[in-house]
Amino acid sequence: MGFGITQTNDELFQARLQKHHNELRWLYMELYENDSMFAELTARMYDFYKERNQDLKQRDAARIANPDWYRTNEMTGMMLYIDNFAGNINGVRKKLSYFKECHVNCVHLMPFLDTPANRSDGGYAVSDFRKVRPDLGSMEDLAALASECHRESINLCMDFVMNHTSEEHEWAIRARQGDGEYMSRYFFFDNPQMTAQYESTVPQVFPTTAPGNFTWIPEVNHYVMTTFYPYQWDLNYRNPRVFNEMMYHFLYFANLGMDIIRIDAVPYIWKQLGTQCRNLKQVHTIVRMMRIIGEIVCPAVLLLGEVVMEPDKVAPYFGTVEKPECHMLYNVTTMAAIWNSVATQDARLLKKQLDIVCRLPKAYTFLNYIRCHDDIGWGLDYPTLQNWGMHEVPHKRYLNDYFTGKIPGSVSRGELYNDDPVTGDARLCATTGSLCGVEAAVFLKGDKEISDCIQSDKFSHSALWKAIRLDLMLHAYVLIQSGIPMLYSGDEIGQLNDYSYKEDPAKQVDSRYLHRGKMDWKKAEKRNNLHTVEGKLFSSLCEMLTIRGAEHAFDADAQVSLPETGDDSVLAIRRQKDDSCILGIFNFSECEKEIMLENAGDYHCLYCPENEPLQAGEKLSQRQKLPAFGFIWAK
Repeated sequence: MGFGITQTNDELFQARLQKHHNELRWLYMELYENDSMFAELTARMYDFYKERNQDLKQRDAARIANPDWYRTNEMTGMMLYIDNFAGNINGVRKKLSYFKECHVNCVHLMPFLDTPANRSDGGYAVSDFRKVRPDLGSMEDLAALASECHRESINLCMDFVMNHTSEEHEWAIRARQGDGEYMSRYFFFDNPQMTAQYESTVPQVFPTTAPGNFTWIPEVNHYVMTTFYPYQWDLNYRNPRVFNEMMYHFLYFANLGMDIIRIDAVPYIWKQLGTQCRNLKQVHTIVRMMRIIGEIVCPAVLLLGEVVMEPDKVAPYFGTVEKPECHMLYNVTTMAAIWNSVATQDARLLKKQLDIVCRLPKAYTFLNYIRCHDDIGWGLDYPTLQNWGMHEVPHKRYLNDYFTGKIPGSVSRGELYNDDPVTGDARLCATTGSLCGVEAAVFLKGDKEISDCIQSDKFSHSALWKAIRLDLMLHAYVLIQSGIPMLYSGDEIGQLNDYSYKEDPAKQVDSRYLHRGKMDWKKAEKRNNLHTVEGKLFSSLCEMLTIRGAEHAFDADAQVSLPETGDDSVLAIRRQKDDSCILGIFNFSECEKEIMLENAGDYHCLYCPENEPLQAGEKLSQRQKLPAFGFIWAK
């Protein structure tokens, strides 16, 4: 039949292949001009299809029938490190009831594949794509977790590190031995002039901790491209063997039961001399082929792209209606813009960003979050900030000083990562609770003292309540966005910074471990006690998630607008679908605000924390007051 596979009676696979064959072959030949490698790819695709179990094939059929299944307002994600959260994969299986209690139905497992000790970059330096890190379990454990998640209506997401391998991967070991076949799977150069040409146009990712884009390998007298860290060797996707083998890994994970596969560092996948080696058109060809391969073999599986740019520049990675690429992308600038608004008490930049997102097609699905496993990089819209009198270098310095508690009045407790004394640039690390001031408010206080504070008449004026209110306000803001909210494990109970990383030689140089601490299950046990920080945060978050899942105005296709509030520190968002209308008002100032709202009397309070300033059902006022860091969801 010309498809590069043996004649079979499996009409479903043949029909899918028939539908996509011409485009897939055209794209493949555009990059590789290699018929035999394309024939091998399609043959192996059929092998993976045959190996896909019946439960997963039924899942494929159900999701083909309901292609927007992941865009429901009931979708909520949680990202976590397996060892920190529950020890190992089987430990995660025992916590599925906790996810359901949190209203979480999408669990993102941070990297769990085998990596070298002390040179793993948090799991992103993979030494074996078919082996789970031994302390976490096995591939059989992973498949069992996926099956049980599916029975509980929970989706499973994993990281797929496509851009590079560990220097201890089998390919890298053979390349280090001088095997030309395996050297061709990376970017090796024996001429320093060639590496200099690349360096002249390619930006550095970690100029302080990992300067440059190449590493000298003395065993073969060559340089190898290492965009991120010297122990992470960039794969050469100009070699069709690299593409094919990585697609086989992708399909292997799909057959284990992964529902969402997060493509790490998508823009970096294709390298070309004379460019920044970022966002080249060949990257889109590769992602499009990956989408097609998935739709043929495992159509229930979604692609989540990690593209660290502002929303309008991220959008091309969705592809087009006729030729889609990623199903979902991160709204990565949300995190930085949120914290910028907290430090400056100015929501204008956040509003501008939100306005851009609102103008994008509603079919685009973003993942929104306050915090994640990584640092906070200040990739803000500096031309706009400069027009408002905030210049890039001093503004970055101010943000870092504010969130490390150096600015008078700041209650944040963060630490810097990759601090560059030359440029003044740095990234920020801390948990949400510690950045919001919860850590500063509870420092050196015992549980009884905190409980007494919460129960006292003066609680509404305390630093602790102000910090909790800020934490809740930021979550409420993320939950009202279009897309899928992602929680970082521990944020639901206000987990604080973990300073124990400083005592571990393998971690002490990487301050990102400050917010990657172990889940404190003793604190989690307090989540239903409203006289605790954990209970205040958990109960409020669950209530907001319940509302979000019940109101049609939170649907993905709702109309979103940004009413004027007359105050740069107060942001308003209106969502409307049919006769359901939700208004969210968020005060990013540490002072009480009074704002004027058009038609405010038409709305009644749906939710605000501790009845501040309204009780549920009470009408909004034309001159509505909001406490410091206060918010209202109104209907």
